[in-house]
Parts: sequence; structure tokens; C-alpha cells
Amino acid sequence: MIQLTVNGSVKQYDGDPAMPVLWYLRDLLELTGAKFGCGMGLCGACTVHVEGKATRSCVTNLSDVAGKRITTIEGLDPKGDHPLQKAWRAVNVPQCGYCQSGQIMQAASLLTEKPKPTDRDIDEAMQGNICRCGTYQRIRQAVKMAAGVKV
Repeated sequence: MIQLTVNGSVKQYDGDPAMPVLWYLRDLLELTGAKFGCGMGLCGACTVHVEGKATRSCVTNLSDVAGKRITTIEGLDPKGDHPLQKAWRAVNVPQCGYCQSGQIMQAASLLTEKPKPTDRDIDEAMQGNICRCGTYQRIRQAVKMAAGVKV
């Protein structure tokens, strides 16, 4: 039996411990914010937080998160009022929107580690998150806005 906490709620799972966290979240808990992209942890669409750190949920097994806290985009701020979510809307970041939950979760992890990031900090932290629409400049602007850094 694997026990973990998802968005503040204790959960138990008694299935295959090798199941990727992404499938557990999407298929069993119906938390569909994290998306399947590449399936190899390279695109960032599946990014969630494990113990506050950005983690690719498509390549993380449930056995790896036993006893840990997971936060999804749905749990970042249940009303969608996290500073990054507000900045994303203000800057009008998304186009297709597919990668955006992963982008926001990666950015939230960055701001926890570096509350006032430089452009270089942002570019380095976000480099593993692919946006096929190419909204990278707006992503950087929104991260800086959420951090209160001059845009």
C-alpha cells in the first residue's frame, strides 16, 4: 500500500508501484491539469511538485513518491489566484495552452528557490519546458511580473 498526499489530501494506492504518477493523477484522481507530452520527462507538460520541487510525473513512479506531498496545478491555488496564474492571465501567455500547467508549476518551483529571478535564472529553470507555440518571451514576462521584478 502506497500512501501519499495530493493537494493536501491523504491518498492510498494499492496497485502497481511502477505506475507513473501522471497516470495516477489523471486516470484515478481525475486531476487532468498535468498533461502527457513526450512520456520521457523532456517536455515538461507533466510537471507537478513533489515536496515542493518541480518533478516530471510521466517518469516518476508511485513507489518513488510514497509518503511524499504532491501538488498539481489544481492544488497550486484552488481558485486560480496564485501570483503566477494571475500574471499568466495578465500577460496573456497561453496560445494553445497545452503546456501551461507544466510551465506554471516549473515557474512556481523557481520562485520558491529564487524569489527575484534574473532573466538568466528564468531561462535556465524553464529550459526543459517546451512551448510549441513559442510564447517564451511572455512566459518570462509573466514570471518576472509574479516575482515583482521590473518587466
